[in-house]
Amino acid sequence: MPELQIRPITSQDRLDWDRMFTAYLAFYKTSRPKTVYDSSFARLQSGADNEFKGLIAVKDGQAIGFTHYLFHRHMWSVENSCYLQDLYVDPAIRGTGAGRALIEAVHAEAAKAGATGVYWLTQEDNKTARQLYDRVAELTPFVKYNKPIN
Repeated sequence: MPELQIRPITSQDRLDWDRMFTAYLAFYKTSRPKTVYDSSFARLQSGADNEFKGLIAVKDGQAIGFTHYLFHRHMWSVENSCYLQDLYVDPAIRGTGAGRALIEAVHAEAAKAGATGVYWLTQEDNKTARQLYDRVAELTPFVKYNKPIN
């Protein structure tokens, strides 16, 4: 995809990011208030070492995807791990390599930062995404548990 550009999310990307983040949340049948959008976007822009980073995919001048990732300590290694929390590609563009390009860009950032690897989660029935994930990474046997604080 020579016309595809992957670059850091900047303050000028806010409207595109809002549009895509809304679609991403809708896919997971959820929504969040504007305060979460504002806080999350501010985190992406902070530049702090311990804060989320974001990359945006632009094709032919149009924002078509994003990813958010975070470096964090790991008790089993000296180096940080990289958690890819969110990955979104516009449904009309899926299957063209944009998702793979975003994952590879995060992987390259993790390698530059000296991280041990990149990991992420998805829903078990997210078949479209899992077709890609099965080609670019190794499925682990771990099961996620969650205990909300009410």
